Amino acid sequence: MKTHPLSYLLGIGFVLILCACAPAAAPQPTAAPTPEPSPTPLPPRQLTICLGQEPSTLYFNASSSRAMWAVLEAVYDGPIDLRAYQPIPVILEELPSLENGKARLTPVAVKNGDLVVDASGALIALKKGSQVRPAGCQTADCLITWDGQSPLEMDALSAEFTLKSGINWSDGQPVTAQDSLFAYQIASDPATPIYKDVIDQTDTYEALDDRTVRWTGLPGYFPQNFNQLFWHPLPAHQLQGKSAADLLTDPAVTEKPLGWGPYLLEEWVKGQYIRLVKNPAYYRASEGLPKFDILVFRFSGSTADGNLAALENGQCDVVDQTTYLEEDLQTIRQMELDGKIKTLSALGPEWEHLDFGIKPQEYDNGYNPFASERPDYFGDARVRQAFAYCLDREGAIKNILKTKTSVPASYLPPQHPLFAADLSPLPFDPEKGKELLEAAGWKDFDNDPTTPRTAANVKNVPAGTPFVVEYAYLDSPVRQQIAAAFQASLAECGIQVNPVAMTLAELSAPAPDGKIFGRKFDLVQFAWSAGLQPPCFLYESDEIATQANGWVGRRFGGVNITGYENPDFDAACQQARQAGIDGEGYRQAHLQAQAILARDLPSIPLYYGFRLMAARPEVCGLEVDISARSEFANLETLDLRPDCLP
Repeated sequence: MKTHPLSYLLGIGFVLILCACAPAAAPQPTAAPTPEPSPTPLPPRQLTICLGQEPSTLYFNASSSRAMWAVLEAVYDGPIDLRAYQPIPVILEELPSLENGKARLTPVAVKNGDLVVDASGALIALKKGSQVRPAGCQTADCLITWDGQSPLEMDALSAEFTLKSGINWSDGQPVTAQDSLFAYQIASDPATPIYKDVIDQTDTYEALDDRTVRWTGLPGYFPQNFNQLFWHPLPAHQLQGKSAADLLTDPAVTEKPLGWGPYLLEEWVKGQYIRLVKNPAYYRASEGLPKFDILVFRFSGSTADGNLAALENGQCDVVDQTTYLEEDLQTIRQMELDGKIKTLSALGPEWEHLDFGIKPQEYDNGYNPFASERPDYFGDARVRQAFAYCLDREGAIKNILKTKTSVPASYLPPQHPLFAADLSPLPFDPEKGKELLEAAGWKDFDNDPTTPRTAANVKNVPAGTPFVVEYAYLDSPVRQQIAAAFQASLAECGIQVNPVAMTLAELSAPAPDGKIFGRKFDLVQFAWSAGLQPPCFLYESDEIATQANGWVGRRFGGVNITGYENPDFDAACQQARQAGIDGEGYRQAHLQAQAILARDLPSIPLYYGFRLMAARPEVCGLEVDISARSEFANLETLDLRPDCLP
């Protein structure tokens, strides 16, 4: 037992008193304390995400891709995230609203020639005959047509955004309102190749103090979502003095952008990987975030089998959706059953559809059956409904897509807040399809299922015309299988379709010569994507590209490729744009538009696109939210733990 130092001294003194005449005893050495062992340092934790594509740039004003935003989720955090289509402030104290007073409507006097936003949502110079919303009018029933002389006030919307305190760039400098203002100025520059619709309808964007900016719109502009009115900050202290054109190629933003997020970019080896390390200035570092010291984005190519093997052998922890995993669903299912991987998926926002060439370009001057024009196969809604009944969409989803998706009833995914939940897609019912074809004049005279039906008293179709049409589709292995399956199921109803695979360049060439936008097809299959704003404009008659409108439609580039026209549908879509900040009117108009389209079927929704990711079983925290800009919006919280095993 070790002797206490004080006891040792007292004992020595007592011996000296009793034995003063005795020689002094030699002091005994004290044993040195055993040093505590140093803890073994833990190796740095690393997460590897395999991307099917490599970003062309990391500058969000120069391009946009899922691969780019996957990486930028590590560099930035927000500033505003979307979760289940709801905007969530990340580095802002709150989002403005009329209820919290951070958004306001202010009446302003307007006169002839002033830039305003009219009742349809179009930016115009105010003039006599303009249909506008006077001050205090926030529903479609109080619009007026201006006489050009009467005094007129219109409401201007303003919104204030305040940054949270303590948000710093990774170099330690604070993120300020000036950074957002600088970003707005760069975005407004003609050299910056972004969609400028919101900028064009902005009156002012100003910094009120170090942390607060205020956006003010032109009179009459009332977006349904205010999150688009705050500009993603750029580091003014680093980039001030550089032109918008310079930034498009400046490595300071294209290859190594400064951010405020959980990681900072350390190295980009082109063609191989991007390596990031933990950002010590991250505002959530005190919460133990992010969970990893090193984050690597590895560019593994888009083949499903190679990426699945990389998961299995530990080269990847997560494989993102750009790796076309849907091309190997059978293998994925087996690996899941064997406990080797786990998958996450969500429906939309893309939806695959089969569009009818209702009004080809050659009909623009009227149908002329004596000019060798294409017969009017699809002008009768009963024929389009028959196609829906004769397409075995459920079978294709089960057998080809392995039940990873479902048949849409609308152009919106079921998670969308404006989805018409009371609608149902027409089921696979060949007998019902045959009845509709018979009623529309397409007869099966020989009762031979191997031959197509022929026309008898079909409007704008010469008698005896066989129902034989071309089925173009955007080339991919999955679409090839689906087109073949649909070819077989349509043949049961006496409709012969001849599938033709085409490249994106072939399909998407501009009007008037392009296959899609020039309206030079019978049937075509590809995918559109829905955003926060429901895309009813895709089927508005004003969006049919014609020679008269310069082949660009009225506002959205001539995207109504079917040539579908219905005044009731146009009115519903227009009413949604005229709703202003009347949320219920906006909702009801979009529900009505979906109901009309589900009945008229200018386009048959085939299946929802699905975002499919795969990961090692012990990966924690992965979420797939189709409304988010990428599947890695919560990158800072991802972890690897045994308790996350399925």
